[in-house]
Amino acid sequence: MHDGRRGVGALRRPFARPASAVGSKVRTCAATPRVPPCAAIPRERGNGAETVSMTRPEHLPHHLTLGVEEHVTKNAEPIATRTETDSLGSVQVPADAYWGVHTMRALENFPISKRPISVYPDLVIALAQVKQAACRANREVGALSPQKQVWIDEACQRIIDGELHDQFVVGVIQGGAGTSTNMNANEVIANLALEIAGCPKGRYDIVHPIDDVNRSQSTNDTYPTALKLAMTSSLTTMLYELDQLRISFGRKGREFANVLKVGRTQLQDAVPMTLGQEFHGFATTLGEDIARLRETITLLSEVNLGGTAVGTGITADPGYGASVVRHLSEITGQPLETAPDLVEATSDTGVFMTFSSALKRSAIKLSKICNDLRLLSSGPQAGFGEINLPPRQAGSSIMPGKVNPVIPEAVSQVAYSVAGADVTVMMASENGQLQLNAFEPVIAHALLQSITWMRQACWTLRVNCIDGITANTERLDAMVASSVGVITALIPFIGYTEASKVAKQALATGRPVADLVVEAGLMTREEVMKQLQPGRLSGIRPITQAIPVIDLQGEASE
Repeated sequence: MHDGRRGVGALRRPFARPASAVGSKVRTCAATPRVPPCAAIPRERGNGAETVSMTRPEHLPHHLTLGVEEHVTKNAEPIATRTETDSLGSVQVPADAYWGVHTMRALENFPISKRPISVYPDLVIALAQVKQAACRANREVGALSPQKQVWIDEACQRIIDGELHDQFVVGVIQGGAGTSTNMNANEVIANLALEIAGCPKGRYDIVHPIDDVNRSQSTNDTYPTALKLAMTSSLTTMLYELDQLRISFGRKGREFANVLKVGRTQLQDAVPMTLGQEFHGFATTLGEDIARLRETITLLSEVNLGGTAVGTGITADPGYGASVVRHLSEITGQPLETAPDLVEATSDTGVFMTFSSALKRSAIKLSKICNDLRLLSSGPQAGFGEINLPPRQAGSSIMPGKVNPVIPEAVSQVAYSVAGADVTVMMASENGQLQLNAFEPVIAHALLQSITWMRQACWTLRVNCIDGITANTERLDAMVASSVGVITALIPFIGYTEASKVAKQALATGRPVADLVVEAGLMTREEVMKQLQPGRLSGIRPITQAIPVIDLQGEASE
């Protein structure tokens, strides 16, 4: 029975090592010879002994906190509670809650973000995966009884499969380097394990959140490990959407392959190109970002699990570290490896800065593309008007018929948020002191929110915008026909000086470049039209003939 004196993750007398820690038959608490039946164990204060009714716990702030408000009805009807105790004293916890005293204190202390960690399901799953690996490793090294391992293992698996995510209620912004998140996970897993064993919630003398679920662990190695797993999982789904967006741009590139337009540099008319080349460029740059982001997955595979508090492995069996990483690799399917220096790895957050930087790069480049789409679609009468974005909603409460580029606008705002999150990660990383960074919760929130928003932004940009873009070919043809920039293609034949004169004249008179070149006797019309073909202008069909050399007088010579 738990006597309240063991520290976090403290080792009990080792149990005999089992041949296998997986696949054991689950027995109820009453039928387990290693643990007396629940009914036969004396109830003590702090382990679920007291159940009372109340309208609202006195320790709750006036505004209800996350996780508690769902247990208190709006008309303040009495609710059943249980008493749980920690080193600070006893508190009342809603009887049907799977979390306990440590989570309750976090709800009281951090009513800040009003966003529970369950908004990031990949993090909840990752926490359960770490705990599952830990219980298997602890049984393997003889630090956890086979029966408790079976109960805890099944509880973790049920959370991995999606159960009880609503019980992960602590806020995403919290002090303590993630301790509240770790405690929330420990308590939910312990109480679910008790339920599997046929025991009531709070019977921590049967399965204890710290002595059993958190055995051989510290928040300082489980939390960053879970964060890396969550980031890898979230990134994988984000990369899928980013790749689908790349494919969509590539498809438009092929659709617009023969649509000629005027290219622009510094917002001024440049030389002709195709609309397809422009969209193909968008696809290419997204492909580069995908490659850079994938590189960070390798960095995220190095974990400090087994280092416990500061990287020395205190309270853990010497064989635990290698065992837990091996089990976690098997559970997640990821090739994880133990950091070569656990002390350094426990305090270092460099991988999060690297990841954040790569994510920011992708977001900013995506925003640049969205800015281009807004410019190209501006109008419809007094703007560029080269492409048409699919109309999504009315654009004004006062101007009838106005339709705005709301999807690119929204995506750019996501990019701004990602850029701001990168600053948050940088500041939080720099302010970590000595053997631990206490600000990993805000790093976790900043990165997981950025990944989530980027994934959703890529989806809506593709489905609600890119797939429906059409080219305004009549306007594009007219702009190319009147463009002075086509003179650039004739420089190899008439020289820069003569080309400059023709360009200036064309701008002043509004006459076509081809007519002015022919009238000046610089080239025949047949030669001019041959060089001004769309394929040659855009570079799709390069010039294969010998280009004449221009002498100082601007006269062509062979």
